[in-house]
Amino acid sequence: MSSSTITNIGVAMFTVTSQDAALDFYTGKLGFEVRADVRFGENDSMRWLEIAPPGSTARLALNEPMGGGQPGGGSIGVETRDVAGEHKRIKALGDVEVDQELIVSPDIPLMFMLKDPDGNYIWVVEDPELRG
Repeated sequence: MSSSTITNIGVAMFTVTSQDAALDFYTGKLGFEVRADVRFGENDSMRWLEIAPPGSTARLALNEPMGGGQPGGGSIGVETRDVAGEHKRIKALGDVEVDQELIVSPDIPLMFMLKDPDGNYIWVVEDPELRG
């Protein structure tokens, strides 16, 4: 068996009810930036929308339901050097479903969870370089 040539996870995908509403949440609330927003398919009937935190090489595609899929239920982890500060910032927005307390344990990185409007989970986790 030959070895894999795969070297990176480039794009994770969430199914969302509305790409415009999801775009507003991720750019307006989480500060992500648009990496791609293009129409394709027959009569440009489909839209490929990618967003990412500034400086990230991995992207998140926001897709409308396809092939019987339903919005919500996905999960990703994002990293920050200031978990407590980001938790405080997101809680102060007031209209984001977010853990009330940080998850603290000696065996795992400092983290908390929030949900997007479709019920996809975003785990905000301490940057692994800080765990050294």
